[in-house]
Amino acid sequence: MRLFGYARVSTSQQSLDVQMKALKAEGVRANRIFTDKVSGSHLNRDGLQMLRVKVEEGDVILVKKLDRLGRDTADMIELIKEFDELGVAIRFLDDGISTEGTMGKMVVTILSAVAQAERQRILERTNEGRLEAKAKGVKFGRKPTVDKTRVRSLYEQGNGASEIARQLKIGRSTVYKVLALNE
Repeated sequence: MRLFGYARVSTSQQSLDVQMKALKAEGVRANRIFTDKVSGSHLNRDGLQMLRVKVEEGDVILVKKLDRLGRDTADMIELIKEFDELGVAIRFLDDGISTEGTMGKMVVTILSAVAQAERQRILERTNEGRLEAKAKGVKFGRKPTVDKTRVRSLYEQGNGASEIARQLKIGRSTVYKVLALNE
């Protein structure tokens, strides 16, 4: 039996250090820890793909937390089934569960469903907050960088698109877009 580790964070700004330390503390060698810095909703993760290639029957994959393997219940179950068919077990360190045995698989399925439900609730609350903010007049997105009124004013003064673009330090195509909106 060989130990492998898998660690994942959702963004490149987040750190894998805590997960890496936990996996090493459990006896996983550094060259057998596979990592990704991408959302768990994507199954095409380089680290996960390499892990799939390396493991063999009898191996055990250690993951710090259930949600580090994936976010979507169907994908999590599919991954667990895939590794199970290879004869590879998965242990989730913080959750104290393992796919070894029938009860372990059942618990993992239930917990992944709960994790997905929680993610949906978070998204719903976020959307509610966004709608409430919009109702209060909060503007989302990038601030306008082109003074459309100034573009039109310069045009009405007889300036051409190239001259307007030079004065306002914007592209000629932007001038044309602003003027086209005015028609």
